[in-house]
Amino acid sequence: MSPEFIPPAKPIIGDDEAKAVQAVLASGQLAQGSEVASFEQEFSQVLLDGRAAVAVNSGTSGLHLGLLAAGIGPGDEVIVPSFTFAATANSVALTGATPVFADVDPDYYTLDAASVESKITDRTAAIMPVHLYGHPFNVDAIGAVAEKHGVKVFEDAAQAHGASVNGRKVGTFGDFAMFSLYPTKNMTSGEGGMVSTGLADVERRLRLLRNQGMERQYENELVGFNCRMTNIHAAIGRVQLTKVDGWTKTRQDNAAFFDANIEGVTTPKVAEGYAHVYHQYTIRIADDRDGFAKALREEYQVGCGVYYPIPNHRLAPFQTSDDLPVTEEAASHVLSIPVHPSLSQDDLERIVAAVNAVAKAGS
Repeated sequence: MSPEFIPPAKPIIGDDEAKAVQAVLASGQLAQGSEVASFEQEFSQVLLDGRAAVAVNSGTSGLHLGLLAAGIGPGDEVIVPSFTFAATANSVALTGATPVFADVDPDYYTLDAASVESKITDRTAAIMPVHLYGHPFNVDAIGAVAEKHGVKVFEDAAQAHGASVNGRKVGTFGDFAMFSLYPTKNMTSGEGGMVSTGLADVERRLRLLRNQGMERQYENELVGFNCRMTNIHAAIGRVQLTKVDGWTKTRQDNAAFFDANIEGVTTPKVAEGYAHVYHQYTIRIADDRDGFAKALREEYQVGCGVYYPIPNHRLAPFQTSDDLPVTEEAASHVLSIPVHPSLSQDDLERIVAAVNAVAKAGS
């Protein structure tokens, strides 16, 4: 009898979330309202050290509206990594601006400051790095480039709830930051996003843009969108917010177990002073990554995923001729294995045994 398949990711939804949703349904107040306002305040206190938070209906909406609220538009260039999910570049393009792709660091897979600086032009308005896999980007190096050239920094923190640099939470470094609340993220609202900012004018524009350009009903101040979060989703998010710190500790403990026991592949590095929250535990496979993944799934029933097999600069909407060697190499060799909090000790040991066996077989 085959062992039960270990999924690569698994949302944790329980009775607490169900009760919170039922309470909203019973209230009849389903659209954006008091639950959303409470979720924003609590998210601010738990994950942002008090910085303002604005809830929206998806992470992509959060990036799009954040860019618009920060003044990005046609004629601007925003430097982004190519090694990330397409939403990062898509959100720039949706404003009418141009995403410009830079290479990543070979150790942490986050934007490389030297590559970023080489992409600066007189049209560069901002740099938008990604805290990839839950490891923060090099905030000092990227910040220094931005300050030198007089450009803004925005944070794609979709995968980094609770990550920090020398004790300072991600989401508090840029003019704005976006956290995704998609089901497979470190916490979820079912679907949704949260945008943080320390700038009052950006916060106000965010709130207008998500709600048809209105602060008061029918008094439209600008052309906006319907990107509101519902009270239903906020109720889920509020419950998850009470649990995310514990889940993060479990992810870090699971990662430490892997670090100590996995052999034959390159395990993730963590920069000194950086707190990694392990949205993904991403290993590097020297040869035949796809064969390695197939063996994990089919021979050992261990789920895994490649994030991301096609760099953004080679996707059909963008198709640039950028030379990004570290990005290309990473896309061919990375593999993420399960690290989520619902894993049992038996699961962790099975994953280690499977990875080590496949690595040994291929050596």
